[in-house]
Amino acid sequence: MTRLAVSSCLGILLLLSGCSGWFDGPLSTLQPAGPAARSAALLWWGMFLFATLVLIAVTALWIIAMRRDPGEVNDADAQRQQNRWIWGGGLALPIGSIVVLLAFGIPMGHSMLPLPAEDRVEIEVTGYQWGWRVEYPEQGIELRDELVMPADTPVDIILRAEDVIHSFWVPRLAGKTDMIPGHTNTLRLVADEPGTYHGVCAEFCGVGHAHMKFTVEALSAEDFTAWLNDQTDQQDEGEADD
Repeated sequence: MTRLAVSSCLGILLLLSGCSGWFDGPLSTLQPAGPAARSAALLWWGMFLFATLVLIAVTALWIIAMRRDPGEVNDADAQRQQNRWIWGGGLALPIGSIVVLLAFGIPMGHSMLPLPAEDRVEIEVTGYQWGWRVEYPEQGIELRDELVMPADTPVDIILRAEDVIHSFWVPRLAGKTDMIPGHTNTLRLVADEPGTYHGVCAEFCGVGHAHMKFTVEALSAEDFTAWLNDQTDQQDEGEADD
């Protein structure tokens, strides 16, 4: 039994050693850079720790049960023990686990919603096979596979799909949101600080799905305003040349 426990622990350590990208990669959900992603990461860690404690407790009970000498037990005692296991392990444990997870999960999920906010920015993103069209309707700016946004500012991403179902996901900033043809979804992004963040399509959408990537460039408020003005000036110059 001890050999089995040691082998299991070594196997888990080997698996974790091969997953360092989960913690420090450009698409790591465990290296959040925004409030929505931070809530998701905290919820993940809570579920992971809770599941680990339950696994340890169940494994310990299993080992005790395998080593324990039951002795002589009459039918009445056996029935009482069985009832206790049913009520405790079959009802109390799962119900209690669900209540605890919901108590943490519902408030965190609520904090990820695109609730009304002052000074928010709206950017429209359309997914198509196999790329992204990013539009700033007020300024008439259009980008491909690149999204520029202000840091430390609520940004509502208006999501649409042109052909099949896609899924917009910037792991370090927020959870993924599906893009369904004929339907509009809204995702709130907030970046804690300026930087470059990577995004992908998280829904298989055809042979080019693996290459359907994009970048999010978060700028300071001043730099974002300057970028908008520069893009607008370039468009005006292009129209004048035409």
